Amino acid sequence: MKTVGIVVEYNPFHNGHLYHAQKAREAAGADVVMAVMSGHFLQRGEPALVNKWARTRMALQNGVDIVVELPYAFSVQKAEYFAKGAITILEKLFCNAFCFGSESGQVSSFIETKQQVDKHSKSLDPLVQKYMGEGFSFPKAQTLARESLFGQRLPLDLSKPNNILGFHYIQANENLPHPMTPLTVKRQQADYHDVTLSSQPIASATGIRKAIMETGLETIEPYVPAAAFTELNHYLSAYGHLHHWDLYWPLLQYRLLSSSSEELAQIYDVSEGIEYRLKEAARQSASFTEFMESVKTKRYTWTRIQRALVHILLHVSKEEMDAALEAVRYIRLLGMNSRGREYLNKVKKNLSLPLITKAAVFKETLALDLKASEIYALGLPSHSSRSLLSSEFNEHPVILP
Repeated sequence: MKTVGIVVEYNPFHNGHLYHAQKAREAAGADVVMAVMSGHFLQRGEPALVNKWARTRMALQNGVDIVVELPYAFSVQKAEYFAKGAITILEKLFCNAFCFGSESGQVSSFIETKQQVDKHSKSLDPLVQKYMGEGFSFPKAQTLARESLFGQRLPLDLSKPNNILGFHYIQANENLPHPMTPLTVKRQQADYHDVTLSSQPIASATGIRKAIMETGLETIEPYVPAAAFTELNHYLSAYGHLHHWDLYWPLLQYRLLSSSSEELAQIYDVSEGIEYRLKEAARQSASFTEFMESVKTKRYTWTRIQRALVHILLHVSKEEMDAALEAVRYIRLLGMNSRGREYLNKVKKNLSLPLITKAAVFKETLALDLKASEIYALGLPSHSSRSLLSSEFNEHPVILP
């Protein structure tokens, strides 16, 4: 059975994701579409709107055959580590190819750009450090360094978010012992950062989330598959809320104010004295948005700060994260359909990593992911929180026909 892998968050699953899954299967000539999906906290340092089980059901109802979890250590990360974790898992599951969405739409431009960047890395690195020394964030410093060295001569626009991720997917793949075939699908209609909903049926996840928070679920019905819309409604009915940072602000504020600056400095992604700025802002801010507006600077992007805040919320130390990032050590199965089950039955005896289907049996192995799930549940009122807390241990992989 030929398999194509995709890397996803599905926050929430929308028509663009359906298009991606369909085109990935088509481009690879694949029998099986396998998704590596972030768990309860996402790459940009945000809680997912709904839990991973609900998002798994959305995926399996809309063109995906297998869903496995990207561990927390790799999911709440900058692009390099995010890509490394996801691509490694796909290779460990014997995927023949992987397919990602991009603004470019041409995989050759990614390969050519990587070759040029690798060739001039000794010249690029000092330039990145120079611009960071001038107070720019790491992503901006990278952009300025490339512009300084290459001008407009690179085949790929690395200021675009999906192109950046795709670049790192290609990079991670080429470092594998058995590289997969890379494929890309051009993003349709909505840009990654679009915050408005148009008359077209494909909108960005950013725009969809904004519409949900401002005008309610009904607004986004044309932009998501029917099964995904039903799942969102069911989740809201069951738990009373969709997850967002404001729900976690009291927990985060307590963590910031009850920790010393020295303790905060030991948390992963907290560096360069930002802990003092975080504590001062926590004293003066009445909401998460107010807090973020007061903390953000030219040097620290909104995303970089949010990721650090997730690690503070979970109390993840530098030492703990460094150990977790050394290697992918397991594969957590979240769901499958009959085609996916057939594939896993064929390959599971040859897997070099444990395939985990029951969290309770692997508590120590999954410690960081389980902690993420517990904190995620605490954002809800107590009666809903209890239900969500128990689901992490009681839920078995979602199985659909």
